[in-house]
Amino acid sequence: MFNASKGAEMKNEAITLAGGCFWCIEAVFKRLKGVESVLSGYAGDGKANPTYDEVSAGNTGYTEALQIHFDPSVISLEKIFDVYWAVHDPTTLNRQGNDTGPQYRSAIFYSNTEQKNIALKSIEQLKQSGKFKDPIVTALEPFKQFYEAEQYHRDFYDKNREYGYCKLVIDPKITKLYKDFKEELKEEYLDTDIY
Repeated sequence: MFNASKGAEMKNEAITLAGGCFWCIEAVFKRLKGVESVLSGYAGDGKANPTYDEVSAGNTGYTEALQIHFDPSVISLEKIFDVYWAVHDPTTLNRQGNDTGPQYRSAIFYSNTEQKNIALKSIEQLKQSGKFKDPIVTALEPFKQFYEAEQYHRDFYDKNREYGYCKLVIDPKITKLYKDFKEELKEEYLDTDIY
């Protein structure tokens, strides 16, 4: 990616994560310094261009996921994983809260050996931490395909803050983010969000 304002090539990396409803993790990761863009969509392996209705039926081979483009000189992949573990439950198979089915599973889709190794190390550290009593079930899989979700899913939380699901499910994740990772937040969110 070329940044014309800086007149130089930017180093940009991408990681694809699934942790339940993509509205939830999009709202979290877009607030982090060094995250240049987030795309809600469908990761996995199946037919081309799946729709939300097809994926939500739970039998397409895709899961709701977020593709995060970030600058590793600002935020490390290790830090992204720290936030990921904090805002979803990696111990529930094919489920996050009331969202159930394989389309809501916990999964990391790595693009190269370095990402895989960092993910393995992060999973092992999480296991050793004792934070969770139940086993970690997050799948670690090579990246295959990602299709961007329909336009109405983009920025869903920020456009629908009063929506019941946002208040009940996403607000607590954002509150946790502000409590545990405040130093990692983009300044514009410190000024507009109140937690």
